Amino acid sequence: MELLIKAKDISVEYTGRDILNIDELELYSYDRIGLVGGNGAGKSTLLKVLLGEINPAGSKVNRFGSFAYIPQLEEAVSKEVEAYSLLGKLGVKELQLKAMSGGEETRLKIAQALSKQVHGIFADEPTSHLDREGIDFLIGQLKFYSGALLVISHDRYFLDETVNKIWELKDGTIKEYWGNYSDYLHQREEEERNQALRYQQFMDERDRLQKAAEEKRRQAQKLDQKSKGAARSNEGGGRLSHQKSMGSKQKKLHNAARSMDHRLASMEEIVAPEGHKSICFKQSKSLSLHNPFPIMGEALSKSFDDRLLLDSAAFSIPLGAKVAITGGNGVGKTTLLKMILNREEGITISPKAEIGYFSQTGYKYNADQNIMAFMQEESDYNVSDIRSVLASLGFKSHDIPKQLSVLSGGEMIKLMLAKLLLGKYNILLMDEPSNFLDIPAVEALEAMMKGYGGTIVFVSHDKQLVEHVADHIYEIKDYKLNLISK
Repeated sequence: MELLIKAKDISVEYTGRDILNIDELELYSYDRIGLVGGNGAGKSTLLKVLLGEINPAGSKVNRFGSFAYIPQLEEAVSKEVEAYSLLGKLGVKELQLKAMSGGEETRLKIAQALSKQVHGIFADEPTSHLDREGIDFLIGQLKFYSGALLVISHDRYFLDETVNKIWELKDGTIKEYWGNYSDYLHQREEEERNQALRYQQFMDERDRLQKAAEEKRRQAQKLDQKSKGAARSNEGGGRLSHQKSMGSKQKKLHNAARSMDHRLASMEEIVAPEGHKSICFKQSKSLSLHNPFPIMGEALSKSFDDRLLLDSAAFSIPLGAKVAITGGNGVGKTTLLKMILNREEGITISPKAEIGYFSQTGYKYNADQNIMAFMQEESDYNVSDIRSVLASLGFKSHDIPKQLSVLSGGEMIKLMLAKLLLGKYNILLMDEPSNFLDIPAVEALEAMMKGYGGTIVFVSHDKQLVEHVADHIYEIKDYKLNLISK
């Protein structure tokens, strides 16, 4: 067991908020860690602090080994790579950087990291833009990699296959869980059950003590009234001893009430478990379509830049179904969605279809508009329903008044997804909806897609999203759409 990194007093603040506040952290040679947490929690910042790319004042980071880094896509990439055999396996045929697609650029960065002789690899969303084949190849490479691994990923299948420990980054601190992502989920669920039980016990005991203290005070008040009545009466020679007896009882009752008040004040405050409110989508008239197959394609052919994508392909989308479109990079998945959206030749769409489309780029909005006003456009849901959907995707109550201009790219993607799901549509087309979302948001999206009453056609390389949501799966291969049974 070899210690590779020992860090102390990691403190990073941004706009008056603690992003990182970690007392101590250690990384060993056997560690294969998945770093999870919400968007903006500081995951990428933590990686850069551990690598020495960011050096916060007062933080101490001692490194006892060398590390390779697979950054997010927007960061610069060089041509240098030592193991050229990896490039072909990862699907990178040429090193023409300007002409590289997102998937090819990701593959190049992975090849660069795997080709270096280092003690550990740090990776920030390495599966983004990779197709299923590329993800499976990366998993295979990392399984045979003998060094340490610290990876940020929203791909739950990838985490299950590659890590044996989870670091959960929340409120600036790290909580460690042993096992892969599924093991982490089971542990979290057990913690939530225990938290709910402890909270209920706390509430029951608090209510019991409050009621008991009130009852003691009520009894003492009754004795007070009797005592005052007895004092006004001069009858009976034994009245003085009787008053003393009543005074003693009153004192005991008041003392008992005060004792319960002290116990209430000294009780450890148990925080209520976080609520998981499910979203109920309206089965409104806008979702109704009478055609059992509202989208059909027949004898579809499509070329792009002299490259054949589809050749006499056919498909049919059942009413209300959730249909996944899969296949390798560049086979025409996004092109197919756009063909449906544009109702191109060979595609039949129900006359009553109202189509909503999610794309990762190219959306337009009024930057001066606030979140709630934006969400209420083209939606017949009330404010409470909209707030519930936004909360499930990670928006806090204090975020709602924000203007769109201050939102991050990830937040804007979440907002566009929420707007689409609550819009006046009956068919949704979604192109890689889970890309760049944090895992809690992916899981919320998954639940909302399953609960949506209309028809959804979506492109995704996220294996778990496809498995959990899709009723039917089409794979584009050999220029055809091949229906795959689940």
